[in-house]
Amino acid sequence: MTANEIRDSFVKFFESKGHLIVPSAPMVIKDDPTLMFTNAGMNQFKDIILGNRPATSKRCTDSQKCLRVSGKHNDLEEVGHDTYHHTMFEMLGNWSFGDYFKKEAIEWAWEYLVDVLKIDKSNLYATVFEGSPEEGLERDNEAASYWEKFLPADHIINGNKHDNFWEMGATGPCGPCSEIHIDLRPEEEKAKVPGRELVNKDNPLVIEIWNLVFMQYNRKADQTLEPLPAKVIDTGMGFERLCAVMQGKRSNYDTDVFQPIIKVIGDLSDCRYGEDAKKDVAMRVVADHLRTIAFSIADGQLPGNAKAGYVIRRILRRAVRYAYTFLGQKEAFMYKLLPVLVQEMGKSYPELEAQKVLISKVMKEEEDSFLRTLETGIRLLDRVMAETRAAGKTVIDGVEAFTLFDTYGFPLDLTELICRENGMAVDEETFHTEMQKQKERARNAAAVETGDWVVVKEGETEFKGWDYTEHECHILRYRKVTQKKQTFYQIVLDYTPFYAEMGGQVGDRGVLCSEHETIEIVDTKRENNLPVHIAKTLPEHPEADFMACVDTDLRAASEANHTCTHLLDQALRTVLGEHVEQKGSLVTPEYLRFDFSHFQKVTDEQLREVERIVNAKIREDLPLQDHRDMPIEKAKELGAIALFGEKYGDRVRVVQFGDSVEFCGGCHAKSTGRIGMMKILSESSVAAGIRRIEAITGEKVENMLYTLQDLTNELRTMFNNAPDVKAAILKSIEENATLKKQIEESMKEKAAQAKARIVSQAAIVNGVTLYRGILPMPADLVKDMAFQLRNGAEDALVIIGSLHEGKPMLTAAASDNMVKAHGMNVGKIIREAAKLIQGGGGGQPHFATAGGKNADGLSAAVDKFVELAAL
Repeated sequence: MTANEIRDSFVKFFESKGHLIVPSAPMVIKDDPTLMFTNAGMNQFKDIILGNRPATSKRCTDSQKCLRVSGKHNDLEEVGHDTYHHTMFEMLGNWSFGDYFKKEAIEWAWEYLVDVLKIDKSNLYATVFEGSPEEGLERDNEAASYWEKFLPADHIINGNKHDNFWEMGATGPCGPCSEIHIDLRPEEEKAKVPGRELVNKDNPLVIEIWNLVFMQYNRKADQTLEPLPAKVIDTGMGFERLCAVMQGKRSNYDTDVFQPIIKVIGDLSDCRYGEDAKKDVAMRVVADHLRTIAFSIADGQLPGNAKAGYVIRRILRRAVRYAYTFLGQKEAFMYKLLPVLVQEMGKSYPELEAQKVLISKVMKEEEDSFLRTLETGIRLLDRVMAETRAAGKTVIDGVEAFTLFDTYGFPLDLTELICRENGMAVDEETFHTEMQKQKERARNAAAVETGDWVVVKEGETEFKGWDYTEHECHILRYRKVTQKKQTFYQIVLDYTPFYAEMGGQVGDRGVLCSEHETIEIVDTKRENNLPVHIAKTLPEHPEADFMACVDTDLRAASEANHTCTHLLDQALRTVLGEHVEQKGSLVTPEYLRFDFSHFQKVTDEQLREVERIVNAKIREDLPLQDHRDMPIEKAKELGAIALFGEKYGDRVRVVQFGDSVEFCGGCHAKSTGRIGMMKILSESSVAAGIRRIEAITGEKVENMLYTLQDLTNELRTMFNNAPDVKAAILKSIEENATLKKQIEESMKEKAAQAKARIVSQAAIVNGVTLYRGILPMPADLVKDMAFQLRNGAEDALVIIGSLHEGKPMLTAAASDNMVKAHGMNVGKIIREAAKLIQGGGGGQPHFATAGGKNADGLSAAVDKFVELAAL
């Protein structure tokens, strides 16, 4: 079976068991602050599992794109070195939400593997939770009893809490799990050591292929367990591993999931997979990481310097450095692999085909950028090695190696490789100590202590913010949260007009009022699709009747900016072309930010045209047409724009202003006229193929016009109320340029005279020509003079003290022969001499400068430099 056939057979099998086939959610998670990426098949069902929304179907199945770069068996630095771990992978899964449980999950897993796929049952093993006496948990005898119908006793293995008790996090739904393992070893090896002894022992041929999770408990903050009211089945099978099993391969990388990519890598690198161990690792790394990067960009996550963007950049750079070091790829080449990826996976994941131009451009730019970084890192490492040798050492400082890694993205293994080639080593212990310090800092900054939810009354939240800015409500539950030594409270209401941050629009602020008190709501966030109101204090009477009141000024400003992003999107398509697609947005009361796909700078003329179109739509005062709970197919017929990287349900909300029709759950102005006016502040590049516009609306535009008017009036006053201010300014600029040129010519003449004077006063000391002096001259002229003087003799040394606008400066230079033959290093000497002008500085052995505060010490500093030069 091919990979595509295997994927299709799985979902169709569970469809025959009454499961709804659901599409894969995006790999990049945008509205869950607890996760950056989808790392398991259950992520898109978290809010159902937590009880925050009802399940549209009690049974579901899919193949889910996942990304793991940390955790059990998923250390990024190990991917590529073995045959079965990956960053991006597909998880085949089936779910039950309060419907069937262990019996059906186990029976259907067996039926699919043995009856449908015809896998030899003698090679299968199942693990069951052995129990945990300290938590009062017995062995999962129920699961074991079902396995006993299919497997002999010695193929049912007890597993510990680490392997066989699944938890969503520190708190929340959890339960025992049953893993299915397969023994792929040759018969002679099986005869020597039974498979049961190698289960969960990291043997590359005795591997887990399917995990059946039985969620039946809720983990509370005090770590106690309570039974879940509705039990959940959550299974996950590694698609790539299953392909290896079905295609008789010992390595995932030998299947048709990866081999077409690896073949192209080999063609581009002039090497064959399987002939060189190091090159094989590099080819596996590139093939694996290519998929991760391409799918992340398609889902809307660009490489960047923070959070999810940094993870993707780090993965891309890991692939580039393996290709650079082991495959001889000194120029960008990963983007050339995209066509084969699209060919192999584009049918199952159409976002690859639709976004291939963007993916290619972003990848190439990132590759080019990092290759330049590698060159920079190599130069810096050369300097570090030279200084280490000069100090009589052969091991470079681990702090230096960590700086190369942390600041310049230069990896430790490449540092070690280059050092070995030069007969040197790296102090790894210090490097890892510095790395651990950084991790601790990050961990402490992100640490969150969350208490259990205190339930005030049962119920679900209903959002009323599309129609109301205040509404009667009750508190359903609340909890205490501590982060960065600050304590706040999360409050859930039964009815809320507060918009919870999502889709780029920031959360509402306002107050929660009762007869007894008023509590400030400082923000509204969304966690697992649940609107959570953030307050610094908790109401004294949580059970009271409340009125939830949104800050209407802030809401109106956000609504205007959000509506304007829709008009802006449409205007950009009109002016630039239909290729324009939203790639991100931020809507605040103060301004709006809109990221979109476009491959060149937007000209001033185009921006002006966009502004004109948007403001014309504003003046039309187009009314909001709010299509709620619309079937998604009907929404598409209406022309609603669906964004790649977004997960839509069967029923959606569509917001329409004239010809602008978009899927949107945010808050909007009742008509475009309420926006007032839109003004673009800036247009810039975010990444390859991605541009960003920032703009303001309404009152902010009005205030900007007042500021510009005041500035114009001030300028007119400065130029004696000239009727043509622009002409007056240009005339002033021309006059200043003429005067500046005259001053520069005068200074150059004085510099020439000063240089002649210094040359005439030069001293010969032990064969070295010493040029020295103190000049009232700017630093740039002194620098030119120093470079001229250092070439005045084979052995020349220059030290000049200068004073310009009250700032003392030292400038030193040495001829090339002084550096090479005599070991002169003016950079080190000048640091000591600068202390006499209360300053510091440095530079290279042949040229250095230092600034200071004490002009009276210039003469002494020059003398000190000569003394330290020891001529």
